[in-house]
Amino acid sequence: MRKTIIISLLAVISLTAYAASEKTLSGNDSGAVYIGRTEVKADGSVSYDWSGVYVQTDFTGGYLAIEASEAGESWHNLFIDGQWVRKLKITGSTPQRIVLAERLSKGTHRLRLQKCTEGQYGCTTIHRFILAKNGSMSPVARKERMIEIYGDSYTCGYGTEGHVANERFRLDTENCDQAYGCIIARYFDADYALTAHSGQGMVRDWGDAKQISDKNMSTRYTHVFDDHGDIDYGFDRYRPQLVMINLGTNDFSPTAIPTDEQYVNAYLKMIATIRSKYEGVKILCITPHSASRYLKAALGLLRERTLGMEDVYMANSLDGMVTEARDMGNDWHPNYQGQKKIAMSLIPQISAIMGWELNDRKIE
Repeated sequence: MRKTIIISLLAVISLTAYAASEKTLSGNDSGAVYIGRTEVKADGSVSYDWSGVYVQTDFTGGYLAIEASEAGESWHNLFIDGQWVRKLKITGSTPQRIVLAERLSKGTHRLRLQKCTEGQYGCTTIHRFILAKNGSMSPVARKERMIEIYGDSYTCGYGTEGHVANERFRLDTENCDQAYGCIIARYFDADYALTAHSGQGMVRDWGDAKQISDKNMSTRYTHVFDDHGDIDYGFDRYRPQLVMINLGTNDFSPTAIPTDEQYVNAYLKMIATIRSKYEGVKILCITPHSASRYLKAALGLLRERTLGMEDVYMANSLDGMVTEARDMGNDWHPNYQGQKKIAMSLIPQISAIMGWELNDRKIE
């Protein structure tokens, strides 16, 4: 009995000493800057599920952890001082401590934690940041340039870490950071936000027996969350200068394809909404590399309908750019190399539209 009491007292002393050597800050502390759509809860925690949402901070003290919980399963990329460190899985509805950095050198270090899997698989909540007692967190300034991309699995990075086309999808092979949107943002030194969901189109899901699916990107893109609630989004968390739309592959997948009018009318409505929310934004409409003749015909109609519309552009075709032999990962989706090819074809067009100069930065 006495031994048990002594052990318990030692445990309490140890925990007290541990707690005394660190401090905690709320998930929405001003030193943490989130890029993408998030919800701040009454307790100061921050929840998000869209692919690509990232949080950045400059911290001191050599140690940084988060207390996080998850509805489902999410994978995140961890970067310290601009270098990729590892991919980490977050799961479990009970808040848990996840150490992101420890035993670092003195001085300020920059951390970026990026959700690289999409909302249909998980929703992450950051409850607290935990630092060394003498540590601090400072906000990272937003970049001058901001890009938002509306898309599907190609934008989410579905299967980018896969090896061959006939390899089945696993969540740990999805990585939006290796998809064309993030690659383009890196090249132009821009912040970015992804509003994308695999298997969905402008009006129809992949293989749906109905021409208009009950849930599609037209019903999702105005929400704070992809798949964890229907809270309306105020389009006020960021202000992009460029929006890219890459939707249509799933609309015109086999079975009951929509009419050109159904697809184009929804597309025009999305364009109108985006223009009303982001004054002066330029919009680039992309023809996917896998576009069927039906999708190409519908996009031809879209080109006619947007002709003369200010700040709305149609990207050049990406036909034949992604090959099965070298450029595909899981389930016939572009791997990292295929995604780089897509990015490389769009970068000159973006440069012309935005007046952003090309540079010697590596496309990666």
